[in-house]
Amino acid sequence: MSRPSVLVVHGALGSAAQMQPVVDALRALDRFASVRVIELPGHGQTPLAEGAAFSMDYFADIIAVEASDARSADDCPPVVFGYSMGGYAALLLASRAPAAFTALVTLGTMLRWTPEVATLAASRLDPAVIAAKVPAFADTLAKRHANAGGWEALMQRTAVLLRGLGDAPPLTDAAFAAVQCPVHLLVGERDDSVTLADCEAAAALMPNAQSTMLPGVPHPIEKVPVDAVARFVEHAAG
Repeated sequence: MSRPSVLVVHGALGSAAQMQPVVDALRALDRFASVRVIELPGHGQTPLAEGAAFSMDYFADIIAVEASDARSADDCPPVVFGYSMGGYAALLLASRAPAAFTALVTLGTMLRWTPEVATLAASRLDPAVIAAKVPAFADTLAKRHANAGGWEALMQRTAVLLRGLGDAPPLTDAAFAAVQCPVHLLVGERDDSVTLADCEAAAALMPNAQSTMLPGVPHPIEKVPVDAVARFVEHAAG
């Protein structure tokens, strides 16, 4: 029986390098054909193509190309681990292409967007405020995204993306119901953005989904126990 690959997708303001601890933990399992990290355009070392605009449709299309490549190489669909925004884009693809993935695990993914939620989230993405109040974080972002157009532009594009999610969220109840692959929605107990109740509500709409709270875990991927996450991904693979 063919072994699937794992595709790892980062979150908003993230990068491939930021997800390396997760990649290392998955590779250590020696369970998968390969472990590949997808760096979304406009992040990290990957510039945004000329004329391209941030949208969940665009990010889902990027994941679709990588999933197709993995399927061709392994003769079976990949397993996907999507962190935060990466999980949303992967779920969107799964709703439109039910056979794209063997399974999908998300962590810290906001699943219910409203104009109010989006406005609050976007208001936190002000480069000038962050540079003044959290200069260490601004410096981290500057180094992380220096080759992708800069962190200020990334933050502004992300704010526009979030407002769009609030105005017209693509993951509707019908979209959730169309997701056919096994899905495991993970949320940290100390996540200040995502709730277990929202994960449970979304899981109830999908035919083969479950949700789990990770005790004591906050939202930032740097503070997540990656070995535990890797085991959830391994279990999802079957």
